[in-house]
Amino acid sequence: MKRSLALIAAALGGVASLSACAQHGGTLRAVSSAEAPKAIGPYSQAVSAGNVLYLAGQIPIHPKTGELLKDAPIEAQTRLVLDNLKAVLAADGMTMANVVSTTVYMKDLNDFAKMNEVYGTYFTGVTPARATVQVARLPRDVAVEIGAIAVKP
Repeated sequence: MKRSLALIAAALGGVASLSACAQHGGTLRAVSSAEAPKAIGPYSQAVSAGNVLYLAGQIPIHPKTGELLKDAPIEAQTRLVLDNLKAVLAADGMTMANVVSTTVYMKDLNDFAKMNEVYGTYFTGVTPARATVQVARLPRDVAVEIGAIAVKP
C-alpha cells in the first residue's frame, strides 16, 4: 500500500514533491554523479525530495570526454542518454527499476521506433509511464533528451 501511494504521488509531478517534502521535514537534496555529464546551466542533475528523485533531462554528452553525440544515430544518442540517467540514479542508490515516469523529447518523431527499440532494453518488469513529444529544438541541437522521476520503495 505504501509503495502504491508513493507511485501515485510520483505520477502527480509537483504534488509529489510537496508531499515528499512534507513527509520528510521539507528536505530537498541535490543528487549528482561524476559518471554523468555536469549540468550545463543553473540546475541539478537530480533533486531528491524524500523518497522521490526528480532527474533533469539528459542529452547525449559523454560524461568523461564531454563529447556531444549530436550527429550520431538516434540509437547511439538514446543509449548514451539512458546510460547518463542510470548514473544519476545510481548516485542515489537507485536503478532503472525505480523509474516510474519519463518524458522523452525528440527532434523528429520519425525516429520514434528506433529510439523506442533502445529505450525498451533499459526497462524490465513494470515499465514507467511515458510521454513522448516532438519539439522544435533541443539543447545543443541533439536529437533526444529524456527526463525521469524515480521512487524508492
